[in-house]
Amino acid sequence: MLGAAIGLVDVKVAEHLAGDIVFFAVPAEEFIDVEERMGRVAKGEIEFMLGKPELIAKGHFDDIDMAIMIHTGSRDGAKTRGFLAQSSNGALIKQIRFLGRAAHAGSLPQLGINALSAAMIAMNAISAQRETFWEKDTIRIHPIITKGGDAVSVVPAEVRMETFVRGGSLEAILDANRKVDRCLRAGAMAMGAEVEIHTIPGYLPQRNEKRLGQIFGANVEALFGPGEFTIGGHRAGSTDMGDLAHLMPVIHPYLVAAEGKAHGADWRINEPQHGYLTPAKLLAMTAIDLLYDDATPAREIVAGFEPAMTKESYLAFQRRLLRKERYAYAEQ
Repeated sequence: MLGAAIGLVDVKVAEHLAGDIVFFAVPAEEFIDVEERMGRVAKGEIEFMLGKPELIAKGHFDDIDMAIMIHTGSRDGAKTRGFLAQSSNGALIKQIRFLGRAAHAGSLPQLGINALSAAMIAMNAISAQRETFWEKDTIRIHPIITKGGDAVSVVPAEVRMETFVRGGSLEAILDANRKVDRCLRAGAMAMGAEVEIHTIPGYLPQRNEKRLGQIFGANVEALFGPGEFTIGGHRAGSTDMGDLAHLMPVIHPYLVAAEGKAHGADWRINEPQHGYLTPAKLLAMTAIDLLYDDATPAREIVAGFEPAMTKESYLAFQRRLLRKERYAYAEQ
């Protein structure tokens, strides 16, 4: 982004373009450190726990008509230098706490309620849901246990979990979320434990604007040759660019400049020029293409775009998702 800004400013191209280019660094795209972010919400520092939803709520995208970003891709599985998926998964985030009763794990385990066993039953129940999902919905549920107990000699009285509930559509995500909640309650009920379920709005499914992608792709092919950019398919990962995509035309393309597995320990940029310099060129070239000739391409894209949500309906939807419930099994 900074490279694109430097290039556009140095060549004094602005006088030939119609419209403004905003260089917008947005933090917190990866939904990690959930507890730390929940603390910020509790203090009133933020409302949403991802960068783009928080800035949408604060009005920082009110005067933006379209948005472009670029992501470094890995050669693993990529057949072309650049690519753009038609869509990608959205996600809800779950913060879960199972509550049992501590007891001596060796001499008196029968007096305890094992919260870890409740969590494991819930995780197995979630795994058993797999065949209930449609393949087209690309559901992904991948919990981790962030606290498994306090000591080996104590029946675990508190266990904490986090998970994403990902899917290709809002309807699919909400359906999977209901099933996950059911599984969590079932684990608690089986052991006579309690469970707190905190559901947090995450990413909306991504929808890349095709014409915008074609303009970007033409620039990739101008640098690397014909056939070096593809558009199509669906990615099961998530990005908060999907939130913007429900409000305005966006693209989230990839340029291959790395090797190894995405989010893996072996991932590294092995072509520094294409990891740092080439993406800056592509962003600058695409901005010029959109805003040259009285911004005719940009105007046509904006005029032909039908937003899935207004800002108001988007914020209302996100706020409805946020909830916290506590379930305790009562003997009949």
